[in-house]
Amino acid sequence: MNSLNLNPLPSLARKGILTYLGISAVVYLLMMLAGLVMRLAQAGLIAVPPNFFYQLMTAHGAGMVGISALAASAVLWYFLRRYVELNVGILWANLVLFLVGVVCILGGVFVGGYAGAWTFLFPLPSTSMGVWGVWAAASFMVGLLIIGVGFLLFYLDVIRAILTKYRSIPRALGWPQLFANSDAPMPPATIVASTMVVIVNTMGIVAGAVVIVIMLINLFMPEFAVDALLTKNLIYFFGHVFINATIYQAVIAVYELLPEYTKRPWKVNKVFLAAWSASSLMVMAVYPHHLLMDFAMPVWAAVMGQILSYANGIPLVVVTAYGALTIVHKSGIKWDPASGLLFLSMFGWTAGVIPAIIDATITVNNVMHNTMWVPGHFHFYLLLGLVAMLFGFMYYLVHKEGQRTSLIDRAAFLLYMTGSAGFAGMFLVSGMNSVPRRWAAHLPEWVSYSETASAFAILIVVGAAIFAFRFITRLPQARTV
Repeated sequence: MNSLNLNPLPSLARKGILTYLGISAVVYLLMMLAGLVMRLAQAGLIAVPPNFFYQLMTAHGAGMVGISALAASAVLWYFLRRYVELNVGILWANLVLFLVGVVCILGGVFVGGYAGAWTFLFPLPSTSMGVWGVWAAASFMVGLLIIGVGFLLFYLDVIRAILTKYRSIPRALGWPQLFANSDAPMPPATIVASTMVVIVNTMGIVAGAVVIVIMLINLFMPEFAVDALLTKNLIYFFGHVFINATIYQAVIAVYELLPEYTKRPWKVNKVFLAAWSASSLMVMAVYPHHLLMDFAMPVWAAVMGQILSYANGIPLVVVTAYGALTIVHKSGIKWDPASGLLFLSMFGWTAGVIPAIIDATITVNNVMHNTMWVPGHFHFYLLLGLVAMLFGFMYYLVHKEGQRTSLIDRAAFLLYMTGSAGFAGMFLVSGMNSVPRRWAAHLPEWVSYSETASAFAILIVVGAAIFAFRFITRLPQARTV
């Protein structure tokens, strides 16, 4: 059941994976430049009109979430194909729908002026005070809907392939071994992770599609009543699940590649299976921590959001981080940019959860949630966790075994690591000092934080530019197996 398919990738599949990642590398760099522009504007070092600032903020948020999902799905597809047969046509269909959706989003933002953030919270898309028109908001949301359809097709093909081999979702999650003491071989980590991602992200995408359709109807038929609290719950369920699922896909690269570097297997045991099964449920139930300031939310939901936010970080992150430490310890691993970035991602993911848990505490949330603390925690685990995993995978594809790591690559690693830690850290320090998030203009006493953050952002951009350049220029030598 655990036999590997290590045959060469079909040409069309190889081109698809490299296209996914090539686009991702370029877009990541563009989105980082957008983030730098926003921080420079908040520091008063450049002049950016407020309307354009919020358009840029909207594109930056939607762009980083979307491109992370695209790159992470490439990781999942590449490694999952070792165990099951996937449809190459669906891989390309998802990419085409993604690009069509991106055109709609960019048109709504930069042509129509939509600037309501990627969360499109009701009633903001339809209540713009004349800043953007109905068609701009509709274009943005239709773009999200089209992208969601592409990913839904992608995940349906993934679960089809898994069920063809494992016959049921419980078998793919390892429940017979976990609960019934079955002596059948444990399912590989990639199968377990992929199954979990399909479950949670299918639910998230469907919830997002429902709320987008509801809001589109309201845009053109204002008499169509919308329940604001229900709408907000659906949006944050979708948003929280979707962005978290990206890191659950990308971590597959850690499960597959660190064993390759250390010559040690990643052991799947009952603790591992229990952790992934628990996270399958908790990642869908913790989203109320985004709504702790909404007085209309039931108290039980807020309490559940706080408790499960504490618990959710334990099973999966701790198991994965501990597994990475044990597999690397005294292994004689030969470090290169790929293995270094993958190992760094374990620190970023684990440490980045801590400020998220702090913010999920109700009494803290009432003070901190609308401050820079929130972008601090997600920039921490995205830059040092998720994006590090994805750049590590890109390096793996184009870095030949035994190839010497150049001084430039080492410098890029240090620049990216230092810049990301400092950049996210300045967000957290700003939040501790009550600097509000999502403000285009900052008061004089806040400017120093933005100035320091801008300096760190430059380091990130330089490091990421080297990563992207290395990957794109080495595409012809990318692995074929």
